[in-house]
Amino acid sequence: MLNSALAIIHDEHRSLAAVVHGLRYLVREIRERNSKPDFRLLWAMIFYLDEFPEKLHHPKENTYLFARLRLRTHEADAVVAELERQHLAGAERIRDLELALGYYEAGMPDGLDRFSAAVEKFADDTVKHMALEEGTVLPLAKKHLTPEDWVEIGTAFSENGDPRFDTEADQECRDLFTRIVNLAPPPIGVGPARK
Repeated sequence: MLNSALAIIHDEHRSLAAVVHGLRYLVREIRERNSKPDFRLLWAMIFYLDEFPEKLHHPKENTYLFARLRLRTHEADAVVAELERQHLAGAERIRDLELALGYYEAGMPDGLDRFSAAVEKFADDTVKHMALEEGTVLPLAKKHLTPEDWVEIGTAFSENGDPRFDTEADQECRDLFTRIVNLAPPPIGVGPARK
């Protein structure tokens, strides 16, 4: 179950990274090529960044992966505490993106600059966060967690996982990710090319 649990966690990180990268890419395209913003796509991406990690992925990490790691070792206490603090700050980071996008969409003179700065900060923070999880927490988890721990973690992260986490919301996030891919232009998606 170790490989299954890790595969799910890595897949979820890849999906999150793809949306973050896509958002960063779109903003750079707008800035560098003076492209017209697709606000519907930008809002969908930010909604995904709120719904998926904040309401599904991070709570499962806190409840299962981090909690199990704390039971088995104190070696990870400091990094787990930092990651949990970052999870708690996630709603504020999303709110910053939403406000910046609303400001930009409202046509404020420095709207693109403000939104671009918010996206860059969010992307940098997200990349560092996932690197800390994958570079420090997951190796410690592999070292200290038992096979039973991995069964519990794998089950929680799977489609039919913990009933406290809404499987319907999980499917909605997958559908939203597919919608984003279909709306986003190449090379980040399969939607219509930008002119």
